[in-house]
Amino acid sequence: MLIVAVAFALLIIMGMPVAFAIGISGLLFFVQNPDLPFTIPVQVTVSQTQNFALLAVPLFIIAGNFLNKSGITHELLNLASVLTGRLRGGLAQVSIALSALMGGVSGSAIADAAMQSRMLGQEMVRRGMSKGFAAGVLSFGSLLTPIIPPGIGMILYGTIGQVSIGRLFAAGFVPAIALWIALGATVSFIARRRGYLPERINAPSIPEIGRALRGGIWALLFPVFLLVGLRLGVFTPSEIGAFAVIYAILIGVAFYRKLDRRGFIEAIDGSLADIGSVMFLIALSAVFSYGIIYDQVPTLISDAILGLTENLEAVMILVLLFVLAAGFVIDSTVLIIMLTPIFLPLIKQLGGDPIHFGLVFIIAATIGNFTPPVGAAMYAVCSILKVTIGEYTRESVPFFIAVAAVTLALVFFPAIILFVPNLMFGP
Repeated sequence: MLIVAVAFALLIIMGMPVAFAIGISGLLFFVQNPDLPFTIPVQVTVSQTQNFALLAVPLFIIAGNFLNKSGITHELLNLASVLTGRLRGGLAQVSIALSALMGGVSGSAIADAAMQSRMLGQEMVRRGMSKGFAAGVLSFGSLLTPIIPPGIGMILYGTIGQVSIGRLFAAGFVPAIALWIALGATVSFIARRRGYLPERINAPSIPEIGRALRGGIWALLFPVFLLVGLRLGVFTPSEIGAFAVIYAILIGVAFYRKLDRRGFIEAIDGSLADIGSVMFLIALSAVFSYGIIYDQVPTLISDAILGLTENLEAVMILVLLFVLAAGFVIDSTVLIIMLTPIFLPLIKQLGGDPIHFGLVFIIAATIGNFTPPVGAAMYAVCSILKVTIGEYTRESVPFFIAVAAVTLALVFFPAIILFVPNLMFGP
């Protein structure tokens, strides 16, 4: 597998699309092993697309695109302003609140960062905030989006690792709130030192709060309906994806009345591109994964780590450091697909909870979207705001430290993650 890993790294450095890099490097494993029939790569690629549990991925992508076209984003922005507009940092605080509220809508950190950069980025700069600070807030704030249901990373991790997706969905709420508080406190600290003013001077009135809640209620109820449906056994994870699509169309047409024919076509068009890229990546990753399992790479890595320590927390920190390092050059979706079969058995062997590990693993993998040299969310924000990578990196250090501190707390205090799943589904 050494040649396969080197080939994958070289193809990534050359700028080849990740799906092709995974597929081509995976094929090299079969070239090196002539005893294996060359029909296997075709078989595992096709069989991967027949996994019924993965049907939830395209369905939730479609639902997210419909919700984005339903007019719900404007209502959530208004709600975020009402909730956080009086805090130090003004629009920076609003953007973090909006990321939390958008979690049940988009499920994608990259999509959230790009959307908010267009909506709020230039206005933040016009109000005196530095471009690097604005870019850092918009980028790291979007970390909240994929850990609030229905994050695509949760679905992939749950499907690949045979972990309850319902429990994963429930586990995301408290960590998201903890990250929101940490990022908000960081914004307030920097805003005080730099004199960034609040967005609103006066406290919102009760009628104004009521109107804002009424406008955003359908987005806020979306993850609640998902969890209740899973908890009561009304839907399987795949079936609830279909419910999400119907729900998104219904509120866009009947309640907000902004999902017209043009928006419907645009949502379908965007969904086709998103689904194609994600499912192509998942299908070709099966070729790569076959070689990993055949050469017993998970066992080798587990033995190497256990040779250093058998303490669960220490092992989790080592795994997270590896994931963070890999995230500097590999997309979070790829990391979840490739590394779940390697590290999850190790955590289970040490008595760790797969839900606990899954949340911190997804957070660590997602951080790579915000860090040089290939962070997709970072490039999206920097290109929209026209800020250099160097300035972005300098201004993002406080946010990285805040996220790292919360992640460490989640490692050592699993009850923070497991409280809601145990409450809803039982221990």
